[in-house]
Amino acid sequence: MVKRTPFALVLLVFCVTLFWGMAAQANLTIRITQGNDQAAPIAVIPFAWQGARLPEDVARIISDNLERTGLFNPIPRENLISLPSQRSEVVFRDWQRLQAQYLILGRMASEGERLRITYEVFDVQAGERLLGESVMATQADLRTRAHFISDRIYQSLTGQRGVFSTRIAYVTAEPLAGRAEYRYRLHVADADGQRARTILTSEQPILSPDWSPDGRRLAYVSFEQGRPAIFVQELATGSRFQLTNFRGLNGSPAWSPDGQRIAMTLSRDSSPEIYIYDLEQRRLTRVTHHYAIDTEPAWSPDGKNLIFTSSRSGGPQLYQVDLESGQIARLTFEGNYNARGRYSPDGSEVFMVHRAEGGGLFSIAALHLETGRLRILTTSPLDESPSVAPNGSMVIYALTQGTQGVLGVVSTDGRIQYELPAARGDVREPAWSPYLN
Repeated sequence: MVKRTPFALVLLVFCVTLFWGMAAQANLTIRITQGNDQAAPIAVIPFAWQGARLPEDVARIISDNLERTGLFNPIPRENLISLPSQRSEVVFRDWQRLQAQYLILGRMASEGERLRITYEVFDVQAGERLLGESVMATQADLRTRAHFISDRIYQSLTGQRGVFSTRIAYVTAEPLAGRAEYRYRLHVADADGQRARTILTSEQPILSPDWSPDGRRLAYVSFEQGRPAIFVQELATGSRFQLTNFRGLNGSPAWSPDGQRIAMTLSRDSSPEIYIYDLEQRRLTRVTHHYAIDTEPAWSPDGKNLIFTSSRSGGPQLYQVDLESGQIARLTFEGNYNARGRYSPDGSEVFMVHRAEGGGLFSIAALHLETGRLRILTTSPLDESPSVAPNGSMVIYALTQGTQGVLGVVSTDGRIQYELPAARGDVREPAWSPYLN
């Protein structure tokens, strides 16, 4: 009989004791904790509108989105020297005196039951228009269109696709009155934590949500039957099916880039191993064969490799398996704990939970695969569950503030950090969606 390492005990206990704290609410608020003193000053003018008050302030959403990247520093509205809504009203020398590098302005007008939003982006120093477009919206989807406009502006100014129209999934836990038990909820929200929607409620833990590449489904682990099982759920309809219910551990589902397979951890044959389930052929293939614990698989962007956490070296470290040859290589050597690896979208880096050799903090770190250079991104006492934005600019993760679990976001260069706490209680298990448009 194989003797289990301490890591095995940590893994199994962690699955059922993840949450603690007060009642959780679905929507998350944003609290910027570390900014960039070199961010470009930008003036986002309130969009002109002559009708009744609208349910959303489009310019405010755009300003908040750009500020959250850490690349832009919006000028406070009370310091704006004028409120132009079109180019003919702009005096560029005034904005140059205010040291604004970019100017964003716009206007909205009714067209039947819809609204036309016209916006423009200017380089203040050059006096040139960089972008000018119109988009249609209803009052109900103003926030959606504001995120879309933010993406367009971000790409025009940085050359990189924005992620404001993406979504995040996360889990909250609410203690049941008079009982030492919790009610767990799986939520989906905008990338800024707003418009949260609950897609599953259970009195048993929910873990490891993972988005399908088309953004239409989530795979996750639920304990609702008294033991862990993997489910797949359609977000639009709420319909779902149970993918696994094997004896022992069923965990860590991870969609392949083509959406046709799901990697997972199963202990059906012995110790936890990595398997791949083919959704079309309904066939299960075992990937790893080792007496140690192999868990937390994640696909490389090209679908040719899996990274996973293994205790085969005596403690949790990251390994990579070539799915064609079956060859396995150890990736991490620095620190005594490296787990929950996730590739960057271009495959050049792996983001993980890392602890230094002497112990101490569990931080989010990035490993450059070609050079082997490791850099630490966060310094909270207990950070976990990293998930990378589809443009590779940000990493969302779970952290602990006092006795409260919140979500944190850090830029992949480590310079920008903000938090997404709930109004009350714990938030855990974040997963950043792929692009949705």
